[in-house]
Amino acid sequence: MIGALLWRDMRLATRAGGSAALALAFFAAVATLVPLGVGADLKLLARVAAGVLWVAAVLAALLSLDRLFQADFDDGSLDLLALSPLSLETVSATKIAAHWLTTGLPLTILSPLLGGMFGLPMAATGTLALSLLIGTSSVSALGAIGAGLTLSIRRGGLILPLLVLPLLAPAVIFGAGAVQSTLDGLSDGALLFLSAFSVAATVLSPFAAAAAVRLNLAG
Repeated sequence: MIGALLWRDMRLATRAGGSAALALAFFAAVATLVPLGVGADLKLLARVAAGVLWVAAVLAALLSLDRLFQADFDDGSLDLLALSPLSLETVSATKIAAHWLTTGLPLTILSPLLGGMFGLPMAATGTLALSLLIGTSSVSALGAIGAGLTLSIRRGGLILPLLVLPLLAPAVIFGAGAVQSTLDGLSDGALLFLSAFSVAATVLSPFAAAAAVRLNLAG
């Protein structure tokens, strides 16, 4: 049943006009526009690449998070899932996994190409991709909490980023910091902090998201 739910959510996210394609398009658009505004100085672009690409990736992932539970809530499917043998914690974890597989993972795969546009060296490009691979799971996980809290709020998708973005500051700081450390030839301790943050967020978020969904269903 978990596999069926995972496949269903992934299929909905990747179908024509799905949120996953929108996230990738937004990520690529931001990464393309920044060099046009900053200029053609590759040294400057390489210095700002980590921060720009990480912020762009976070914002791109947030675009689709408001639909994590909303579609099922609107058509009544979420009530059926709440009554199913699966716990809401398991449902939340499955939806988080589906969001990461259709959004976070594609953003990670696309990042080396965009890093090359910014003139990042090969080593820094690899660190960027690795940091996004590790860190985007926390975006999906913490975003699920915001999606659950704003489930019954009209135009909750506008409020969700305000709730989630402050929580994602550590991921951006450590992710961009890891790339900067590679550029400066320093140790990659930031990746360890990013890994710890992502593991904590991924493990704890399904419980918080399920509590938020349960509260909205009860109301």
